[in-house]
Amino acid sequence: MNLSEKITQSIISDIKQRLFEESFPRIIQCLNQLDEDQIWLRKNQCSNSVGNLVLHLCGNIRQYIISGIGGRNDIRQRDLEFSTVGPLEKKILIKKLSQLELEVLEVLNRILPSDLILVKKVQGFSLNVCSILIHVTEHLSYHTGQIAFFTKQENNVDLKFYGDLDLNITD
Repeated sequence: MNLSEKITQSIISDIKQRLFEESFPRIIQCLNQLDEDQIWLRKNQCSNSVGNLVLHLCGNIRQYIISGIGGRNDIRQRDLEFSTVGPLEKKILIKKLSQLELEVLEVLNRILPSDLILVKKVQGFSLNVCSILIHVTEHLSYHTGQIAFFTKQENNVDLKFYGDLDLNITD
């Protein structure tokens, strides 16, 4: 394996970790701690519900990775992600995330070193594949934080994302 293949493999591995070992499980953990009413609750007209955020993330990731990088048809209906008021059952939202993971993995597993600099047109922007991967990772993380904040605030619960890890270790 040459250096560019090693770098690409490392980048893809890090993306998979952030998406599928951190953000997706955290969102599912939050969904499982919320009831259907909480999932679709909008605190005010300028806020989105957790359900809307999950639909939005599915649409965004599908558009950027599956369509943008993977070349599939862009079927996103962005306005519907935010206008849906539910109740769409949490098991359906979780199923959407699980299905999305499989489709994203298929695309990620096909990325070659030369693909990272290819420019793709997504949502009116011209972005290289590496930039798309960064966008999706930070966008997912941002909304995962919103979902976690809502869950903590709504249920007065410590989500213990880091379990029993000692995060004060400096070595």
